[in-house]
Amino acid sequence: MNTYDFILIGAGHNSLTCAAYLLKAGYKVLILEKNPIPGGAATTEPFMPEVVSGFKFSPCAIDHLFIHLGPVVRDLELEKYGLEYLFCDHVAFCPHPDGKYFFAHRSVEKTCQEIARYSPRDAEKYAEFNDFWQRVIGFLTPMFNAPPKSIVDMAGNYDLEKIKDLFSLIGGGDQTLDFIRSMFTSPMDIIDEYFDSEFLKAPLARLAAELSTPPSQKNMAVGSIMMSLRHNPGMARPRGGTGAVTDALVRCVNDLGGDILVDRPVKSVLIGNNRAEGVRLTNGQEYRANIGVISSLDAQRLFLNLVDPRDVDAADPKLRERVARRITNHNEAILKIDCALSEAPKFVNHNHRDEYLIGSVLIADSVAQVELAHTDPNIGRIPLEDPSMYAVVPSMRDPSLAPDGQHVLWIEYFVPYQIAGANGTGLKGTGWTEELKNQVADRVLDKLADYAPNVKSSILARRIESPPELEERIGVLKGNYYHLDMTFDQMMFFRPLPELANYKTPIDGLFLTGAGTHPGGSISGLPGRNCARVILQSQRSLSQTLSEVGDTVKSAAQSLFRVNE
Repeated sequence: MNTYDFILIGAGHNSLTCAAYLLKAGYKVLILEKNPIPGGAATTEPFMPEVVSGFKFSPCAIDHLFIHLGPVVRDLELEKYGLEYLFCDHVAFCPHPDGKYFFAHRSVEKTCQEIARYSPRDAEKYAEFNDFWQRVIGFLTPMFNAPPKSIVDMAGNYDLEKIKDLFSLIGGGDQTLDFIRSMFTSPMDIIDEYFDSEFLKAPLARLAAELSTPPSQKNMAVGSIMMSLRHNPGMARPRGGTGAVTDALVRCVNDLGGDILVDRPVKSVLIGNNRAEGVRLTNGQEYRANIGVISSLDAQRLFLNLVDPRDVDAADPKLRERVARRITNHNEAILKIDCALSEAPKFVNHNHRDEYLIGSVLIADSVAQVELAHTDPNIGRIPLEDPSMYAVVPSMRDPSLAPDGQHVLWIEYFVPYQIAGANGTGLKGTGWTEELKNQVADRVLDKLADYAPNVKSSILARRIESPPELEERIGVLKGNYYHLDMTFDQMMFFRPLPELANYKTPIDGLFLTGAGTHPGGSISGLPGRNCARVILQSQRSLSQTLSEVGDTVKSAAQSLFRVNE
């Protein structure tokens, strides 16, 4: 009998992380992956080997920020399993049409010096802007590292410095109200409050929009945090590409005795007496779970596709409709462009330095351009007139990704999943065809070549992936990396729904993890770690739980008293 304590659906990095924590606690664990390799959105692959050799591409995630806010790498000893992070000392470059440019270092002081070349006032305000968001990071980090409904766990994560950050933001009545008001505004409201110069505001808006919302969107001011995260904890990439995170996690899981099976698509979750008992694969094979089944798929795919409607209705008659209609998933998706280059791009009209290519390259000519880049896709339009993009040449920081002297180019370009007026045509009826995706890629590369003219002539091979292709490959609805919108109404204890937010579901023994759970998408491992924490707490005896709660409260109280001394 194929029986385990826990069965995990999907082998993305959060699922692998969750499995590792359960294995460390002594449980028997199986991970089932539909693709030939584990990793989901965290892979590095040798695409186009028949055309070029020696190139390694990371087709989804590239710049890692949030994993450095949590203990996953340390807890699971991933460095022992081969993971090495390469931090970027130069984190962002954005050329401006008038010849100016924004060049950000990991050092805030050096970044301010770069800004002061054009605007001494904005340089001074940039230090204030970063100080504010660094305190917000200190305030939020304990929440990211705890289940969203566990006040005790969150409180226990606040040390002296983080409590100081908290009180600096909400130290008095009016100060608290002003902070709340700030969070209810948009990234552009915050950016306009601090800065005057377009060459600075446009790239900050572009980074804020990485949460897949326009910079003008109210209640999304937290998107402005994305630049400050590049200063501290810093932006890094694993040596060997994003897939190195997955490789280390796989070695960890295997070393701890876990089983990972690829090419094993799950057809359904087996439910008996309102309890998850196992899974059935598309080939009819079944695996049984003594304690639980953990899905790293988003809630819509799980409850609408993998669980019998009768079983869902028996657990909660309202759940299927709420999952189908209450969870929102915008029309904005990603067209992904990966290129093998014979040489690195050269920004010849902007005092080119190879250091520009160490971090992210942002094509953000103006705030208006960035705004259209994120509003047009939502109404089904491809913003082709003046493309804005996020590009990376990861081989500049990590030469192991390409042959000597050659490079890898990674481009993320926001487009609609469903093209307006094209319903029922193209792949999955979205309107996307081979011809169209290549036409779009041509226009995006033309725009990049406006700044780096050698780009197009240096392309040895390229791979274009449209949103429905991305959806099919890694199994994300509408090509959404984040599984569902990262808007305020679907974060924390709202993600994906209040009744599902603590990784548990109304069906006993059926759990959720992955980007569609708290604290959301990105490479962090925190949804996996937090999910494992909830499960392990539920398996402990009452006395163990009470003891742990007491220790946590005591630690938080001691920190609080030290602040007030």
